[in-house]
Amino acid sequence: MSRVTSIEELSNLKSKIETERKFTKQVLICGGTGCISSGSNEIADKMTERVKAAGKENEIRVIKTGCFGFCEKGPIVKMLPDNTFYTEVTPEDADRLVETHLLKEEKIEELLYVDPVTKNKISDSDHMDFYKKQERVALRNCGVIDPENIEDYLLYDGYTALDKVLKMSQQEVVDIMKESGLRGRGGGGFPTGLKWQFALNNKADQKYVVCNADEGDPGAFMDRSILEGDAHSVIEAMAICGYAMGADKGLVYIRAEYPLAINRLKKAMADAKEYGLLGNNILGTDFSFDIEIKYGAGAFVCGEETALIHSMEGERGEPTSKPPFPAEAGYWGKPTNVNNVETLANIPEIILNGGEWFKAIGTEKSAGTKVFALAGKINNVGLVEVPMRTAVREVLFESGGGIKD
Repeated sequence: MSRVTSIEELSNLKSKIETERKFTKQVLICGGTGCISSGSNEIADKMTERVKAAGKENEIRVIKTGCFGFCEKGPIVKMLPDNTFYTEVTPEDADRLVETHLLKEEKIEELLYVDPVTKNKISDSDHMDFYKKQERVALRNCGVIDPENIEDYLLYDGYTALDKVLKMSQQEVVDIMKESGLRGRGGGGFPTGLKWQFALNNKADQKYVVCNADEGDPGAFMDRSILEGDAHSVIEAMAICGYAMGADKGLVYIRAEYPLAINRLKKAMADAKEYGLLGNNILGTDFSFDIEIKYGAGAFVCGEETALIHSMEGERGEPTSKPPFPAEAGYWGKPTNVNNVETLANIPEIILNGGEWFKAIGTEKSAGTKVFALAGKINNVGLVEVPMRTAVREVLFESGGGIKD
């Protein structure tokens, strides 16, 4: 693939991809860590082989996606265009999923989700309590695209937000972020736009954008799932932030215990660079931005931004008092903006839809959505993304299905 050097070329590339894809059916198989541990890779391999043996590889596309969120019922296989949602699938089910559902177009009743209250079988995930309250912004592409195929991301408006900001002033981009009301999703809740403003205002010969992927909270897997299912959204957001604050260097600090997320992030970075969406002269402009990965050793305290920065510098990961804030003196003493994975995943959608759109989703003081990891003694273990106005009781007892026993 040659580099994309303009928005016109990017638009033409998307049209070309759409034209060349002539699949009439798609099979989406959960490729998140949890489902892989339960055999989803084997399911995908077997279904791919069976489709090929039937001579249907040009009509039926089998892909491994990121996490669907409904981890309690994984591995999950979703059929398009009919939107049939199969749960707790095993590798032994692969042949009949192809033979019965794809070729004969008959649903396999025993693999459908059973509502625990009504005992009715539900074939469409939109009608499941687990998904009814959800509004997916940060998780919008997880379970939808192949995270290792940049063309999938491009077809879902990928890198369109980056092109949009390259036609704006730095201050205009920061103003959109301030208008959106997005606050840091890593725990501190600091206004993202204000943090970007500080980083823009501090002049220096070098600035840095840091993605905090050191998710150390027990039972938490929000950031990991986003990187496994949609790493390009984080890469695009980091580039947008770099443009807005005047940085040409990004770093992702990620714990080494996340091998799948690391591998998919590396693949996404390499593809983005090959397509001219990362590196020098992005989309034919004079803006350059590159990213490197720094590994953490699993210290919980390194989720705090100053401890994280010290760890990246090779020092002991311990916090220091503020001020100075990282936006003034961060990585190697230079202005540094630190946002966590989930915060960044929202940014391309905010740029595309506007700050007012995002602000309208949540509450006056807490805009947008929040991703929660449901773990422990709850009926529906998994990931949910709900508007910030949602009550915790709704998350636990409706999406989460209540407490076990």
